[in-house]
Amino acid sequence: MQIETGVSLKPYNTFGLPAVAQTLVRITSDADVRRVLDHPELGRAPKFVLGGGSNIVLTRDVSQVVLKVEVKGRRIVEEREDAWIVEAGAGENWHEFVTWTLEQGLPGLENLALVPGTVGAAPVQNIGAYGVELKDRCHEVDAVDLVTGRSVTLDAAQCRFGYRDSIFKHELAGKSLITRVRFRLPKPWQPVLGYLDLERKIAETGITAPDARQVHDWICDIRRNKLPDPQVIGNAGSFFKNPVVTQEQCRDIIGRDPEIVHYPMPDGSFKLAAGWLIDACGWKGKSIGRAGVYEKQALVLVNRGGAIGAEVVTLARAIQESVYGRFGIRLEPEPVVV
Repeated sequence: MQIETGVSLKPYNTFGLPAVAQTLVRITSDADVRRVLDHPELGRAPKFVLGGGSNIVLTRDVSQVVLKVEVKGRRIVEEREDAWIVEAGAGENWHEFVTWTLEQGLPGLENLALVPGTVGAAPVQNIGAYGVELKDRCHEVDAVDLVTGRSVTLDAAQCRFGYRDSIFKHELAGKSLITRVRFRLPKPWQPVLGYLDLERKIAETGITAPDARQVHDWICDIRRNKLPDPQVIGNAGSFFKNPVVTQEQCRDIIGRDPEIVHYPMPDGSFKLAAGWLIDACGWKGKSIGRAGVYEKQALVLVNRGGAIGAEVVTLARAIQESVYGRFGIRLEPEPVVV
């Protein structure tokens, strides 16, 4: 267990926002968590779990004990008749893990390539992209209770996954630290191609039956063309959730704005493209202070250089008010504001 004080968190959040952790502990195992809980000073102090920092907006220094998750390891657990079970430590880079599974000949996560963050953060957010969500592939999640120090395992049903949501954002928020995640990669593999960007790739290349590696490469190419690299321009990926509305609400909005991008959902509701709503309100490329809306994708807010968390929050609220004023829809942020 490594304890550090006065640690800058700027390198540990993809927005590149300035903040300092009063105390930071690097967690590499379940035992490290228990050592923190048994510590005479740190044990009873409030805790803040930090993964890859790709889903937070830091607006202040962090007085809680920051538990930086750095649990490593990747392995094939078992091969079943209908699926492969693979496991990764919560501190593993998500995209690198996805690539590793394909190198092992285990497809199923390719649509989630280049999603920023760590493996441990993936179930919290129930990450999703291009027709696949983490809940579709999650088998089990290992975590440590931050009160008792006990290790627990939750299956996919117990994680209560929803759209960019899970039990880790509610009942277990601040009460558990994810250490490992196991995934179920189904056999036989079937590509998920029902998105316009992927259909364009099929038309461009003439490849009508792509393998998993081809889908992975297409996804990477699409994301790199649409989204900024956090190493170059600070950002937290998609800043707002795509709102879900009833059929009646969707019909009403289409009546006023026929070009609105919308997707039918299995339950009869419709998902609207938040980026389209923001763009329609004229925000693409605009800035407030040193925080701005990315020129190529209105769903992404960026740090134009030297931004602070308050500027990002001010920009986000202005966008929310603008979209509500025009469409009567309240956009919900994806990142956690600290």
